[in-house]
Amino acid sequence: MMEPLEIGRIRSLCSDETITITNHAGDRLRERGIKYEDVKMAITNGTIVEDYPNDYPNPSVLILGYTEQKNPLHIVVGIGGSTLQIITAYYPSFNKWENDCKTRKGAK
Repeated sequence: MMEPLEIGRIRSLCSDETITITNHAGDRLRERGIKYEDVKMAITNGTIVEDYPNDYPNPSVLILGYTEQKNPLHIVVGIGGSTLQIITAYYPSFNKWENDCKTRKGAK
């Protein structure tokens, strides 16, 4: 069984040399106008809000962090070997998330 992802390990891999962006994430970043630097900043100041241990090919987590403009940003990341994989990123919608951007609406 793989060890759970921890924010310290994720942050330690948050550098240009160790980040890979999936094709899906690249498309979503462009589509949503999210800057790569904002993704990195949100990871370095963020916290894990959801854990997806059964994701394939690697477990992943949802991070809530903030951009330089103080906007909340969600990033789904996984770790493959010594690479931080950016899977997707989006600005949380208050239709789906509580005001804290950590709790899904309707979650118990």
